[in-house]
Amino acid sequence: MTKNRLIRSKAPLRLGLAGGGTDVAPFSDLYGGAILNATISMYARATIQPRTDNRIRINLLDKQETLEFDAGEQLPVDGKHDLIKGIYNRIVRDFVHEPLSFELSTYVDAPPGSGLGSSSTLVVAILGAFAEWLNLPLGEYDLAHLAFEIERVDLNMAGGKQDQYAATFGGVNFMEFFREDKVIVNPLRIREKYLDELAHNLILYHTETSRLSNTIIEEQRKNVMAGNERSLDAMHKLKEQSVMMKEALLKGDLDRIGEILDFGWQYKKKMAAGISNPMLDEIYGAAIRNGALGGKVSGAGGGGFMFFYCPDNTRSRVIDALQQFGGQAKRYEFTAKGLTSWSI
Repeated sequence: MTKNRLIRSKAPLRLGLAGGGTDVAPFSDLYGGAILNATISMYARATIQPRTDNRIRINLLDKQETLEFDAGEQLPVDGKHDLIKGIYNRIVRDFVHEPLSFELSTYVDAPPGSGLGSSSTLVVAILGAFAEWLNLPLGEYDLAHLAFEIERVDLNMAGGKQDQYAATFGGVNFMEFFREDKVIVNPLRIREKYLDELAHNLILYHTETSRLSNTIIEEQRKNVMAGNERSLDAMHKLKEQSVMMKEALLKGDLDRIGEILDFGWQYKKKMAAGISNPMLDEIYGAAIRNGALGGKVSGAGGGGFMFFYCPDNTRSRVIDALQQFGGQAKRYEFTAKGLTSWSI
């Protein structure tokens, strides 16, 4: 591990096309969850440069923040960069059993609260860099599950399971979630022309707002535990939506995707308060009036990115209509590869 060696990694962000929220316990434990997601050409990136001075330096390049401290066997989880500290603590505890000295630089193409799984994707990217540096024996399922455990168990952060697996595996996947954190990732072989058409017709729109998903997810959990019929029925409908979306994509029945997105959005809003709000409803309505067939808020809801299915030549008209809300349409492509790491 020479000082001038660079270890890099990148992991793709994702669009949750159907079934969102059914990967969150206790619903996934009690009833099983199902989600269809696809990774896109926006990434979380990590670079590790080994050091020999028993110091750790963290550079969050997108946030222009730097943190430096002494290396130790366990770093204090104190509300400051806990995700990175949680990863380090688990790597040292489970694999190397001694302090590590390094400089870690990270960058994410979307801000926190965007709804594209940015936090979990960053965890996967950092783990990928550590695995490359230290030659850790981690397969795809191992690494995704470790990322999930660090966030949801070690750090007790609210959320589901799909983001870690999407970032690790990449591509278009139908994911099934069971009790005891069992996950099965089913890669879908979608014809390239269908994915190209989907990327053209699916507008990714950043509302220039963010949201605290923890509040929404916690209410969703409480609704399940309380047996709230409205919320539970909505989650079962979203499971059905994921199967509908899978069939439409595999068969190339693309214009049906707009209807399926709208079906899911109407039920998603019933899972918990705060998933939508007057501003998001206004944006959604404007998109529909100008030719979109359906859409949704990405992630838990409340803000961040939205996306809309716009058939034929309605894409430009919808983008023009959304300009009044001060957000921005983002260009992207679907990606086939998940986590990638290398060293120089």
